[in-house]
Amino acid sequence: MKTTFYILAVCALTGLFSCNSGQRKSQSETEGSENDKVSIIHQFGTTEVPKNPKRIVVLDFGALENLTALNIKPVAIPKTGLPQYLSQYKSDPSIVDVGNLVEVNLERINEAKPDLIIIGGRLASSYQQISQIAPTICLSTDYKDFLESFEKNITDLSKIFDTADKLNEALVSLKNRIEVVKSKTSLSDSKALVLIHNKGKFSAYGSGSRFGIIHDIFGIKEAKSGLDIHPHGNPVSSEFIQQVNPDILFIVDRSAVVNNEALDKKQIENKLVQKTNAFKNNKIIYLNSEAWYLSGGGGITSLNIMIDEIHKSI
Repeated sequence: MKTTFYILAVCALTGLFSCNSGQRKSQSETEGSENDKVSIIHQFGTTEVPKNPKRIVVLDFGALENLTALNIKPVAIPKTGLPQYLSQYKSDPSIVDVGNLVEVNLERINEAKPDLIIIGGRLASSYQQISQIAPTICLSTDYKDFLESFEKNITDLSKIFDTADKLNEALVSLKNRIEVVKSKTSLSDSKALVLIHNKGKFSAYGSGSRFGIIHDIFGIKEAKSGLDIHPHGNPVSSEFIQQVNPDILFIVDRSAVVNNEALDKKQIENKLVQKTNAFKNNKIIYLNSEAWYLSGGGGITSLNIMIDEIHKSI
């Protein structure tokens, strides 16, 4: 009987030590995972960032879309101009408001104690200042090679976050949807002109520009080739629009998202614009300005919106 008790006692102690050893090992592995770092190459060089960071400041709406898809909540974002599809962050008191996409409050960012900061192209000139606060990466979009740079940004997030498989699945879906659109545009001879409207003035954009995705990715032919790829576009008149005479006219209304002004079609569809094929054929398409202008298709939500709109327009 004593022998049996002794054996049971030894087994119990052995199991206890084994369990404690397993717990220590598991804890050690977890800590090791949290302390791991990955190298991210971006336009400002190579940055060592923590694996699965806990306190993230996101200063780009496209990146914010992607983290939202992963159920990753940032500690600080620019709340001014938040698109409707990111509106859940607007009234969240636990998320610090650090300004807007162009001008951010460095003091508030610092107070948020981030272990990773993600910026977009609009804050490129502020990279040096921001990167002094915490490891900072720039997930900007190369409009000359939109899809490749979009895919790289997804890949970079996949290196940082273990849960990013959802983004890779979304990327496959996006590519398939783009191919469906291209299969339709390849059968059409319609030519399009892309315009930003701002307080009664127009700027035109073509291949290789911030809205060049319409031609370069979706395959819609240009009504006017050789346009400058400057970020602010090519200032054009209503006479220019009439002369180009596009079959499709895509409008991004900057006034709606920057100045919170209601869309005024009368201001856009003036007598000269009404002489175009686009107007006559009911092909003046007003695009979602939040997706096209604020996010710029840098995230899976805005890019899906863009695909939907182009698909419906052709």
